[in-house]
Amino acid sequence: VQLQASGGGSVQAGDSLRLSCAASERLFSGRAMAWFRQAPGKERGFVAAISWSGTTADYADSVRGRFTISRDNAKNTVYLQMNSLEPEDTAVYYCALGRHIGWHGSVDSWGQGTLVTVSS
Repeated sequence: VQLQASGGGSVQAGDSLRLSCAASERLFSGRAMAWFRQAPGKERGFVAAISWSGTTADYADSVRGRFTISRDNAKNTVYLQMNSLEPEDTAVYYCALGRHIGWHGSVDSWGQGTLVTVSS
């Protein structure tokens, strides 16, 4: 597995979780990274993305202000800090390897997904 996501779980509404996605240096270097999610019965959708340098981040409107994407290039890892979780955030979360240094919406590789369940 080239992208290993972890950190999912079952929480209550209002709780926080932090997802992690580790990659090999060969994949991670010089690439933007992103998180997507897929709720039951819905298509996979964009959550957040971060440039290689970490200076530029983008968020879906539904998570802006609650979620924070970050990365540690020394550890080849990208994170998604999720605060104030809502039942609507329940989904399988996937990390994605971008094609370029900045995020332009193109995905070269997907992680295996980690399930987040938020109960009310």
